[in-house]
Amino acid sequence: MNTHYLETKVWTLVLTLLIVNIAHAQKEKNQSNSIKDSLYIQEVEGKKDRPKVLHAEPLYIDLIRDLGARKGEREWNVGLGLTDNITHDEYTALIEYEWAPIDRLGLEIELPFSIYYPTISDAETPGSSLHSIKLAAQYTFFVSEKKKLSMALGYIHEFQLTDFKNYQSDTFFTGNVYNPFLVVAKRWGQNFHTLLYTGPQFSTRFADNAQETNWQINSNVHYMIPGSRNFIGVEFNKEIKENDFDMTIRPQMRVEVTKKLLIGIVTGIPIKREIQRFSTFLRLIYEPSH
Repeated sequence: MNTHYLETKVWTLVLTLLIVNIAHAQKEKNQSNSIKDSLYIQEVEGKKDRPKVLHAEPLYIDLIRDLGARKGEREWNVGLGLTDNITHDEYTALIEYEWAPIDRLGLEIELPFSIYYPTISDAETPGSSLHSIKLAAQYTFFVSEKKKLSMALGYIHEFQLTDFKNYQSDTFFTGNVYNPFLVVAKRWGQNFHTLLYTGPQFSTRFADNAQETNWQINSNVHYMIPGSRNFIGVEFNKEIKENDFDMTIRPQMRVEVTKKLLIGIVTGIPIKREIQRFSTFLRLIYEPSH
């Protein structure tokens, strides 16, 4: 009886010490991650420059530059995507360069390509093309480090181009797209981020002077992994056109490969499969030193 009692006491003591050690190790890990989060936030916000709040930037409909961008910041992006449509597959690619010539002003030039491949015999598909030349600007007019809130106004202008097959026979420029937008972003604590990106999009075609208007409302929620620049999140890309409403839900994640290179992975799930089914998108982000 005494031997059994002593064994029970010993095992109880061992388990208690083990639990205490695990709890202490977890506490130290959480404290370490919290310190790393604080250091990363301090790296962005603590410089002796104009105020800037760290926000998670969506990966599909991305921003022109970081909100509150500082002079000299720059970034290269390369994107690759695949969209499964009812009658064809669409392969997309983009090359994008963005920079901040002065504090809080971001500029961008983007070249988006689309290549279409029919999946049904005799299906009519759009023509493959360099879709447009996109020029954009974004100015952050409000930054509050205390409220962890930033707001910006921006404008994107697209010079739409003809299909590759029509380069010899058609007008090179086929239309314009005008897209003013508003961005409002807030960080909740150290790790949770929300962002709203919205604005109208006006399109005109030179061939028949046709005009089209739609509204884009993109809302985002992200969680930045403690102790890293990695995040997981979701974009809700909504479009309203006349009496039609479409939304694509885009779960996503960003992974830091090196201090200068990040990779973003996105999937697209439309709520209605009228034309488009599932899609995937990969974004490579390179941030040179400045």
